[in-house]
Amino acid sequence: MSPVISIKDLSKVYSSGFKALDRVSLDVAKGEIFALLGPNGAGKTTLISIVCGTVSKTSGTVLVGGDDNVSAWRRARTRIGLVPQEISLDIFSTVANCVRFSRGLFGKPVDAGFLEGLLKDLSLWDKRAARVVELSGGMKRRVMIAKALSHEPEILFLDEPTAGVDVNLRRDMWALVRRLRDRGVTIVLTTHYLEEAEEMADRVGVVDKGRLLLVEDKASLMRRLGKRRLTVTLAEPLPALPAALDGAPAPRLDDGGRKLALEFDAGEGGGAMAALLGRLDRAGIAYVDLETGNSSLEDIFVGLVGEGTR
Repeated sequence: MSPVISIKDLSKVYSSGFKALDRVSLDVAKGEIFALLGPNGAGKTTLISIVCGTVSKTSGTVLVGGDDNVSAWRRARTRIGLVPQEISLDIFSTVANCVRFSRGLFGKPVDAGFLEGLLKDLSLWDKRAARVVELSGGMKRRVMIAKALSHEPEILFLDEPTAGVDVNLRRDMWALVRRLRDRGVTIVLTTHYLEEAEEMADRVGVVDKGRLLLVEDKASLMRRLGKRRLTVTLAEPLPALPAALDGAPAPRLDDGGRKLALEFDAGEGGGAMAALLGRLDRAGIAYVDLETGNSSLEDIFVGLVGEGTR
C-alpha cells in the first residue's frame, strides 16, 4: 500500500542561513497515529508546516495522497486538516458559524447532521451559539480541532494539541484521536508530552537539530532501546555491596543500603533478574519485596537527544 504522506530529502534553509530541516525523508501510512518528538527548535513545526503548505521548502518533495503538495496543492491541501499551536479564531463568531465557515472554505456543502455530530464529539454542542470570545482556552482548542475536521480530511495534523489544557480535556482529545483513527483518519502529532505519544502513537519519529534521528514502531523502539528495572527491598540494610553480588549487570545500593537496584536491557528478558535473585539466595541475603518497571518513552527520548535539550 502506498503511504498517504511521502516526504523525501526535505530541507528548509532560511535567508539567515539557519537550517531548520536537513534532508528529512519519511513515509506515513494511512490510518496510523504517528508522533513526532523533539526538543524546542528541533524542526517539528517546520516539517508539518511544509507538508500542510503554510511554509515553503528549500528542496525535496512532499506527496500527500500521491499528489505533490506544490504542483497539485489544491488536492493535497483538501486532504489535510491542521490544528496549529497558536489559537487563531474569529473571536466574535459563534462556535457553529466558525466551524461552518471553515467547511465552506473547502467547498463542502452545508451538512447540519455532520456539524452536530462533530460538535458533540468535541463536547461543543452546548456551546454552539456561544461566541468564541466567551470560551475558555481549552474550549477554544476544541473549536480549533473542529475547524480542522470540518471538511472531513483524510489526514489530521496536531501541533502540540494539548499544550496548556487540563488533564481531563487531554484525555478527551486522546479518545477523539482514537475514534478518528478507527474511521481511517491518519493522525500526525507533535508533542512535548511524552506520555501522550506513549499512550497513543503507533510509530514514533525523533527529530533533533533538523534531522530525523529515527523512525520506529513504538513497541519495537521501547524493546530495543528501553531498560527494565528491578528494585529489591532488603530485610536488613547493607553497608556496602558484597562481593557475592558482583556480576553483569551489577546492582547498586539505594536508600541508605536498604534497597538494591538493577537496570538492564529490556531485550534480555528475565535472565538478569533471576541471576541477581540467585546470588542473593546463595549469599544468604534476605529480602522482603520486589518491584519491577520499564523505562518510559521519555527515558528513551532523553537518551537520544541528550538531557540538555529537553
